[in-house]
Formats: sequence, C-alpha cells, structure tokens
Amino acid sequence: MARQGLNAQAPVDDIPRTARAALIVWLGYLTHERRASPRTVEAYGAGLAAFLTFMERHRGESLTLGDLSDVSAAEFRAYLAHRRGGDHPLSPRSLSQALSALRAFYQWLDRRQGVANPALALVRGPRVKPGQPRPVSEDQARGLLVEAGDTDGRLEGFELWEAARDVAVLTLLYGCGLRISEALSLKRRDAPLAQVLRIVGKGSKTRMVPVLPAVAQAVDAYVAHLPFALAPEEALFRAKRGGALGPRRVQALMQTLRGQLGLPDSATPHALRHSFATHLLGGGADLRTIQELLGHASLSTTQKYTDVDAASLLAAYASAHPRA
Repeated sequence: MARQGLNAQAPVDDIPRTARAALIVWLGYLTHERRASPRTVEAYGAGLAAFLTFMERHRGESLTLGDLSDVSAAEFRAYLAHRRGGDHPLSPRSLSQALSALRAFYQWLDRRQGVANPALALVRGPRVKPGQPRPVSEDQARGLLVEAGDTDGRLEGFELWEAARDVAVLTLLYGCGLRISEALSLKRRDAPLAQVLRIVGKGSKTRMVPVLPAVAQAVDAYVAHLPFALAPEEALFRAKRGGALGPRRVQALMQTLRGQLGLPDSATPHALRHSFATHLLGGGADLRTIQELLGHASLSTTQKYTDVDAASLLAAYASAHPRA
C-alpha cells in the first residue's frame, strides 16, 4: 500500500528507497540543475528535514519513498500547525514558505520519481499580507557609503583596502541594484568594470546592467589598494586573510553602519537594491526598464515599487503642502 503512488513507468533502479534519500537527491537537483542559491537550498533542506522528522515521529517509523504518496491532507495540516506553534513558531510568511517548499518537493517527486500525492493540493497556506520593499533614502544611502569608507573608529588592524572594499561592494548594490551573491560573484578579470556588467542571477537568468562612473571608480579604488595578487578566475572581493569575501561579512558591515547612523533594522544590504529601484522610479524610469535591471521574472514583483514611491510622494506632500 505504501508504494501505491509510485508510477509503474518510473525507472525502479533510479528511485531512492527512503524519503531521506529522496530529499538528498532533490537538494542535488536544486543545486546542480536548477542552480538555486545556496541559501535557498539550505532553507528548503531544513524545511523538508523538519517535515520528515515530524512525520517519522507521527507515524513512529522511518518513511519509505512510497510512504510520501499516502501522506494525508490532515497530516500535512498537522505539520503546518506544529510549525505554527512550539518553541520557535513560524510567522505566516515563513509558514507559507514552508508550504511552498513542500509543494516544490512533491512536484519533483511526481515528475522525476513517479510519486504523486494529490492530497497536498487540498492544503491551503496562511494568508500573507504582501510585504513592501523598505528602501533607504538617497541621503541615507549616501551616508552609508561615506561611513563605510571612514576608517576612524574601526577595529584595530582594520586597513585602508578593507574600507575601499566595503565601499565598492555597497556601491555595487546601490548603484547597480545587485544582490549580495551577484556582487560577490564578480571575478578579478571583471575589474576594471566595463560600461555594462553581465550578471547571472536567480534561476541562471542573465541580464545586462549599466555601470555608473561612481561604481567603476569605487571598484578601481579597491583594486588599487588590494594587497593580494589574484588569478583572473578568483573572486574579486577578498576577506581580511585573503579568502573570498562572504555575504555574512557584508551583512555584519551593514549592521555596524546602521547602528552608527541610527538607521532601522530594515537597512540591510538588500535594502540598497530596493533603493536602487525606488530611486530610479522616482527619477522617471519605467517599470519595464527597472524589471530588466533587477532581473525580475515577473513585472508584478517590480510593481511593488510603485506603492513605495507613491507612499514617499504622499509623505512629501503631507510635510510640505500648506493645506496638508
């Protein structure tokens, strides 16, 4: 009965025998075929591991691959209820993401392993209010870049080239609208920057991003101070001891800077990408152009910025108009 959901046409020799083994194969598929980001793979892996652990405790035994086909809608709902409560309850948005991970896993099981489970289609996620981007203002963005280049007050041993590196990375996020992973994926051969950057973003989608003179100058200044000799294929941005710079260092940098400038917790590296889009929209750029520059697959994702810009216009009106 446990094998009931298996498609008879599936190549039996290629089928993982356990649910845990199927999860490992799926994560490999996400990494190597879908080219998902490491953070996405990590999040999906943690979410599905939590689901399998819940089901194993619920049923009192390890799950075979076939067992995944007869998980009932009630069991899926019980798992989501478990994630909603407990010591570390998930927010509605995180719960929705957990359900999305489940759906993605089961879609792959159906297509690649012949394991279908129609019960999951009967499960609805929580209602999530669409979040709006939270950009920083132009003055705040400028202040972040100035503060990043200031070596006063930094930890002992902090060097000039590190400040130049920090400015270059943040300038790429704000001046080109790059994600952290995209900025850190640049190679030594990419500098000096050309007038247009070829960026491979999410889903291996390629886009062309114009490079402002200020961005090129910031990267040039970093390269001029860089104390390491790098091969063309090595990562352009380096950590203090010479290894490739990681995203956590950039996140920690923004945490330090926003504390020094009194900015809210929403002033993250990704907020600079949001600011890139919002300030372009405020300057008259059309949504289609911004969509292309950000690498959004759907225009609806980019349309969030119209609400942000409208809110800033209303705030300016309220503060400046004599009848407001």
